[in-house]
Amino acid sequence: MSFSSETKSELCRAGTAKECCALAEAYGVLLYCHSFDRREIRIITAGDDFAQRLPKLFRRAFGLSFDVVPAEGARGKRTFLITDPDKLYRISAAFGQESSLSRHVNFGILENDCCRASFLRGAFLAGGSIIDPDKRYHLEFYTGHAAVSREVFALMLEMGFTPRDSRRSGGVIIYFKQSEAIEDVLTTMGAPLAAMGVMQSKMLKDMNNAVNRRVNCDNANLDKIVAASGEQLAVIRRIEREYGLTSLPEPLLETAMLRIANPEASLAELARLADPPVSKSCMNHRLKKLLEYKED
Repeated sequence: MSFSSETKSELCRAGTAKECCALAEAYGVLLYCHSFDRREIRIITAGDDFAQRLPKLFRRAFGLSFDVVPAEGARGKRTFLITDPDKLYRISAAFGQESSLSRHVNFGILENDCCRASFLRGAFLAGGSIIDPDKRYHLEFYTGHAAVSREVFALMLEMGFTPRDSRRSGGVIIYFKQSEAIEDVLTTMGAPLAAMGVMQSKMLKDMNNAVNRRVNCDNANLDKIVAASGEQLAVIRRIEREYGLTSLPEPLLETAMLRIANPEASLAELARLADPPVSKSCMNHRLKKLLEYKED
């Protein structure tokens, strides 16, 4: 099961005890479903949990049933249909649109915070999706109706969210790409476990990035050590060839021998290996003296 499917399954476990919230959720479903006009309501879904939730939601919100429901045990995409004129009128009247059904949000139904959250849940169940946060952060609401998307966008702003919008394939999407914003939207809609999944994914990515930065830094430092050591060993070989290492002052001779024995050691490690141990600055000074030895 995809992360998006798991999220919708979690949302479908949210209660519908309050009639106002059931109405608001159904409103979100209708505004983002396949078809909602004066001729029919057509809701198409491939989600098992959403398919089970829809009949209960409509009974709670409107006190009516669908005219056509999928056969029991059906799989894949399933269609819920209402064409009865009386039912369509009752549903339109519930949204204050009995005279002229329009694709606009009636904000009077969404005055309470709980109803706004339920509305977003319904909209997401019907027209939303979320990408697995292990891949990237993206949550969206898609509809073919620009007016609805524009008004839902305004609603989200009032709720304290900061969405973006864009056109796609003849429709409009409202989307979020920041992990923190996605967590907030999921929690508000009633999917705290999915929000936790996004949070955990971000923590894991941050930890992996920190490890990678450390590894890259360590590799860069190792490259510097190897390059410096190679230069120092080349000078030591030249000194041995031209003058003999015994020509070196005692501190420089010890340093040369330490470098020969420990070609991959860092400056700090060489300083600790000296007898007695010396400071990094002291060891650095000795190595510079080696590099300059009898160059004139």
